[in-house]
Amino acid sequence: MKYLLTTLIALICLSNSIYAQKHKEIVVTGKVMDADVNLPLEYATVSFFNTKENKITTGGVTDTEGNFSIKVPTGTYNISIEYISYKKKTLENRTLDHNTNLGTINLSLDVESLNEVEVIAERTSVEIKLDKKIYNIGKDITTAGGTVSDALNNVPSVSVDTEGAISLRGNENVRILINGKPSAMAGFGDSNILSQLPAEAIERVEVITSPSARYDAEGTAGILNIILRQKETLGFNGSVNFNLGTPDNVGLTANLNYRTEKFNLFSNIGWRYFDAPGYFFRDVNYFDKEEDGVIEEPEFRRIREKQEMERLNRNYNGNIGIEYFLTENSSLTGSVFYRYGEDADLSTNNSQRYDNDGTEVEKTLRREKQTEDDNNYQFSLNYINHFNKEGHQITADFQYENDHENQYTFIKEDYVFTNEDDPELIVPEQIFSIEDKNEFLIQTDYVLPLGKDGRFEAGYRGNFNNVVTDYILEQDNDYNGVYELNDTYSNIFDYTQNVNAVYSQYGNKFGKFSFLLGLRLEQTQLKGKIDSRLSEEDLNTAFGFPIQTNFKKDYLGLFPTVNVIYNLSGNSSDSEENISFGYNRRINRPRSWFINPFPTRSSSANVFQGNPNLEPAFASAFDLGYLKRWDKLTFTASVYYQHETNSFQRVQEIANQENNQSIQVIRTIPINLSTNTRTGGEFGILYNPKKWLRLNTSFNFFQFNTDGDFNGVDYSAKNNSWFARFSSKVTLPYKIDWQTNAHYRGAVQDAQSDTDGIFSMDLAFSKEIIKDNATISLNVRDVFNSRKRTSLTTTEFFTRYSESQWRQRSINLSFIYRFNQQKQRQRRENNGGDDMDFEG
Repeated sequence: MKYLLTTLIALICLSNSIYAQKHKEIVVTGKVMDADVNLPLEYATVSFFNTKENKITTGGVTDTEGNFSIKVPTGTYNISIEYISYKKKTLENRTLDHNTNLGTINLSLDVESLNEVEVIAERTSVEIKLDKKIYNIGKDITTAGGTVSDALNNVPSVSVDTEGAISLRGNENVRILINGKPSAMAGFGDSNILSQLPAEAIERVEVITSPSARYDAEGTAGILNIILRQKETLGFNGSVNFNLGTPDNVGLTANLNYRTEKFNLFSNIGWRYFDAPGYFFRDVNYFDKEEDGVIEEPEFRRIREKQEMERLNRNYNGNIGIEYFLTENSSLTGSVFYRYGEDADLSTNNSQRYDNDGTEVEKTLRREKQTEDDNNYQFSLNYINHFNKEGHQITADFQYENDHENQYTFIKEDYVFTNEDDPELIVPEQIFSIEDKNEFLIQTDYVLPLGKDGRFEAGYRGNFNNVVTDYILEQDNDYNGVYELNDTYSNIFDYTQNVNAVYSQYGNKFGKFSFLLGLRLEQTQLKGKIDSRLSEEDLNTAFGFPIQTNFKKDYLGLFPTVNVIYNLSGNSSDSEENISFGYNRRINRPRSWFINPFPTRSSSANVFQGNPNLEPAFASAFDLGYLKRWDKLTFTASVYYQHETNSFQRVQEIANQENNQSIQVIRTIPINLSTNTRTGGEFGILYNPKKWLRLNTSFNFFQFNTDGDFNGVDYSAKNNSWFARFSSKVTLPYKIDWQTNAHYRGAVQDAQSDTDGIFSMDLAFSKEIIKDNATISLNVRDVFNSRKRTSLTTTEFFTRYSESQWRQRSINLSFIYRFNQQKQRQRRENNGGDDMDFEG
């Protein structure tokens, strides 16, 4: 027995030795280079085809320096080296029986294949991730010469109204990020800046309706993460874009990039001059007031205002940065963004006033001239270290931003006629306003892969904001050219918002399930200080509600997130089908202009006034989604539910004071309602039936229910609304692209106002010229000049019909020239703080 056992062990050892000799592994190394510019090709594929077994045995990809090192069983192989848009090279019948260095392998550009390859980046597409939908903007020629706001208005679930306000699924409480971070380019939360940046800067938009714990909890509607173009291509390359349009619109931008083995230098420089004419119309009817049993009639029963605006803007912006590769696995990136803007606005307001018999008794002309200089810069540093190629990494970010606005306004109102024998003259005014905004961001993120599909993440973010507004109102009370300080409205408002946050999350895959669970802890500190010549008691009397001249509020909140995807399509490559579920808790913090209690003065009868008593709003949201993708068709659908407490609502009421013309002032003020419940559903279709035809449509229906009161008035309301969009792109003969975009936003009602639906349509044509290195485009935005907002507001004190158009129909001609952009290099990592990109 012992002899048999010894013999068996010897035979096993012998067979293992023979097998090991037969299948001995050796290491094959080499380097892949671009034959034209002598630069390494990253992510080139190297595959080994075993001629005896008639199959590919193994393979690998090159690193950032074009090197590869691959373990290969001994044998005879055909070795293939490939890189997209380059000619394939094959080393045939190579016998590999010991460690081998293949040396430098040069690949040449395949010019013929470049003409045949369809550039997928030009097609608008959608990707479903665990916590977001990614819309690759593609080649949207309707926004050529336009702005970032124009491009966002073509993204499903997103809507930009006539005044530039951005909403997600009909909710304006949306957080705007640039490359995953709050940014000066997003205007410190002021979306008006996005209407000044060129649309060509966008690469893709991430619609994040169920944000993971890595993201800031700000924004109860969700997050829009705008990823800007940042080319990583071989050598020196770039593009130049020139735009010309009417109303006056002239712009010139240049994107330049230079990359070597040790660094990547990138820049974006632009200049733009444009005019944005618009108008407002208001027709207000005042009711009688009863006070202590006495009926009081208003001084004027009806006031009609027609305000026309000319807004001339000159903007200069530049972004320059460098990514330096410290080692093979780590890099340091620094960038500086600067924007300088000059605005010169002229507003004329014709006001007609009627008595109780409907007779016009007074007419005035109000002229408002405003100039503004805006200096805005941002400095950022990013460090990233990849511990291995499996995703183990750490990143650190530092960002500082400053925005300095200097604004001067002169207001003069004169009587065109009046029935008064000796009317009191209207006091001329001049306003000096200086606003300084500072923001610091410190952030670090750690990612640790666990097993094949698991991943653990943790991090910290500190965001520290301060806004100081120095507002001086002077009036020529004696009409002698000597202006005196108005003590009631002149003030210095100092507002600080500090947020410290830590988070952790874990994700994994089990069969057809992918999940991401996270928890975020945020500590928020809000501080405000009002420096005014009036006491708190005098301010309360002047503005009609309690005002604290020095306040401080602290909030500590937990924000859990759950995101799950179930893959219905299995391993089939013919189609993709999945179901997703998301839950998250969010916060909406009041911005400084919502807090500042000092009213605007752009109209004698209508003002906006902040509310320093605003508290943050909190919301819990649920989202259930479905995606089905075929070869030429993609269908997405989702239903969602959101419950928000202390939600912000703008209400309109009569202020407790009259102006110097005895006109009752209507103020719009933000308040905290008790609850806001929103339920809805949406679907989208991307269909490319032919190479020359692409169709894209989406539809969103939602219901909202608000419940709450303010100053004894019930603002509860329940209503439905919807919006839809359709886009088609047709390739005509002679390779001319024709694109049509149509958008309709349905009518909506709240507790005070009925707003009519809005329809708009854009048309565009483009053609590739100069051997496809350049594109010329002609587009017409708002073809029917129909993007006008009309609404009727009804309260117990007045009714008001209003109509506004923020920007008229525009026609733009765009020319873009690209150079050295054929040799695209694959990205080293994703931008914008991407989370686990598990797809179904």
